[in-house]
Amino acid sequence: MMISGANNLYNKRQTVDELNVFPVPDGDTGTNMSMTVCAMAKAVAELISPSVSKVADTLSYATLRGARGNSGVILSQFFRGIAKSVKGKTEIDAKELADALKKGSDAAYKAVMNPTEGTILTVAREIAQRAVLKSEEESDVQVVLEKALKHGAKVLAKTPEMLPALKKAGVVDAGGQGWLFFLEGALYYLQNQKEIEKSEQETEPVNAEAQTAAEVANIRFMYCTEFIIEKKNPNVNVLAFREAIAEKGDSMLVIDDDDIVKVHIHTNHPGYVLEKAVQLGAMINIKIDNMKHQHQNLIDKEEEKAIPKEKQEIAFVAVCAGDGISGILKELGVNRIIEGGQTMNPSTEDILKAVAQVNAKTVFVFPNNKNIILAANQAKELCEDEIIVIPTRSLPECVGAMLAYKGQKTPADNEKAMLRAIEGITVGQITYAVRDTEVDGTVISEGDILGICKGKIVQTGKEPESVLKELVTGMCDEDSEFLTVYYGQDVSKETAEALGEQLEEEYPELEITVQYGGQPLYYYILSVE
Repeated sequence: MMISGANNLYNKRQTVDELNVFPVPDGDTGTNMSMTVCAMAKAVAELISPSVSKVADTLSYATLRGARGNSGVILSQFFRGIAKSVKGKTEIDAKELADALKKGSDAAYKAVMNPTEGTILTVAREIAQRAVLKSEEESDVQVVLEKALKHGAKVLAKTPEMLPALKKAGVVDAGGQGWLFFLEGALYYLQNQKEIEKSEQETEPVNAEAQTAAEVANIRFMYCTEFIIEKKNPNVNVLAFREAIAEKGDSMLVIDDDDIVKVHIHTNHPGYVLEKAVQLGAMINIKIDNMKHQHQNLIDKEEEKAIPKEKQEIAFVAVCAGDGISGILKELGVNRIIEGGQTMNPSTEDILKAVAQVNAKTVFVFPNNKNIILAANQAKELCEDEIIVIPTRSLPECVGAMLAYKGQKTPADNEKAMLRAIEGITVGQITYAVRDTEVDGTVISEGDILGICKGKIVQTGKEPESVLKELVTGMCDEDSEFLTVYYGQDVSKETAEALGEQLEEEYPELEITVQYGGQPLYYYILSVE
């Protein structure tokens, strides 16, 4: 059921992406949800003699680490609630399934700071509540799920009435549609006793492991070893186990999660690690990869970035897309770049691995995208080392935060300084419309150039440079001192420099800087301070 559900969502991910309220080219709810559940489906497929409890634990573990974007994090919390509901059960009936859906919905609600009705949360809650109601009348699991999903489809159709933004855009909620697609795929298996197959071959995302392989000239520890320990009793000494294997490798994560322990380590002695692990309980989902063999052809000898042998006090990890932006952040002191951003949100696991690779007592993480903040916070909860998430939504905010950092201050004081710094930055973006729509009374045609400020489309036009000039006029006031323009991969150096000269003539009171960012999808990113 879970694999069939994941495949159905994967097949329809583009449909979900196209439900994005904003007509910008980074609508990625379907992509994020499908990649999250596909990571889960892959883990489930590797299970031997699966019970309901083992499948549910795997759902929780795989989605917790594989979560991408806000929608993926919400899904991971949903599956976490389901796993706790069916803990220790080999099979479940209709009432137990309904209760699991309810527990999953409750967990997802708790994970969101300010839950909004008309979203995936509403659709999931209504489906769960209808399942609970019908399970009191009906014992057939298939019938209960059919009736719950029929009700869920009606609720999804009403989401535009709950959220004005959906109504104006003429779409239903993307996350709610994605969750319905997933459950419809699961129901299909119940009805037909066969999985929905993927309509095309899944493309493997670029992940932190592959990124690191391309950056590190010499892999010190050969085997990436991952597994789950089912504790033989609740009082096993996980701390002693952690200390015992720490000296045998790096990039170590040992997460004590209720009745299980989740382990990840790069080591040259996987046998030793497994021998210590078996003392705590039975092991499942064992995965050992030879990283040198896997990544031999990906190693970039021009930029060696070995993991520090000794733990640093402070390190910085940032998410970004674009070689120019990456270079800027490195010059400012960012230790590790996670490739990603619009349309390609890194997973919680990508962030955890990047944090492990910088090997520091305190790691500042900059998501640089509103859709990555939840995944970063989830990594913070799972990591043994201290992670401080600075909720940056863009490159300019990250630059401002890094400039505010003072080495002599404590991490807590630096966190406060960084948060103050990003409050004083106004960010603008220039991109293009991917479909016809109407936003806040403005009629937009596919291909129009859009000027975005503070999350709203405030300018439209036909040329990126003319829209940028109009946007700058609205962004600047008498207190503005600095204007920085980062131009993307689709803008030539000559065009950007000519634009900079025009801006200097129009705004002689501002200190104007034009820099190459190389970002995709966005012609320009602006910063006014």
